[in-house]
Amino acid sequence: MIIDPIADLLTRLRNAYLSRIREVSIPFSRLKSDILKILKKNNYILDFEIKEEGVKKVLIVTLNDVRVTKYIPTFKRISRPGQRIYISAKDIKKSRNGKWIYIVSTPKWVITWYESRSLWVGGELMCEIF
Repeated sequence: MIIDPIADLLTRLRNAYLSRIREVSIPFSRLKSDILKILKKNNYILDFEIKEEGVKKVLIVTLNDVRVTKYIPTFKRISRPGQRIYISAKDIKKSRNGKWIYIVSTPKWVITWYESRSLWVGGELMCEIF
């Protein structure tokens, strides 16, 4: 049983990038698929698809080729099951160099920090990717 599925997702992606694997399979959840949509929109992954293997669904994630991009993204979990970190809309600040993204879980579902600032909603600060 996985206690923290988001940390498991980020760890699988990080390990796959470091071992230069092209595709990685991850157990399906809607929250994970929304996080992967954000990662695809910001060019941290190439693509992902949902496949059914028997009764269970699996996310197949295609990663960027590290040899071509010469860049390995860093995935860091901020809010954990034991310590939730919530942030209001006025406390959301820009990333240092503008290339980092923070993923925030809001009442408007899972969005990036700049979408959260434009909608003026706060929420749980889930992870940062840089």
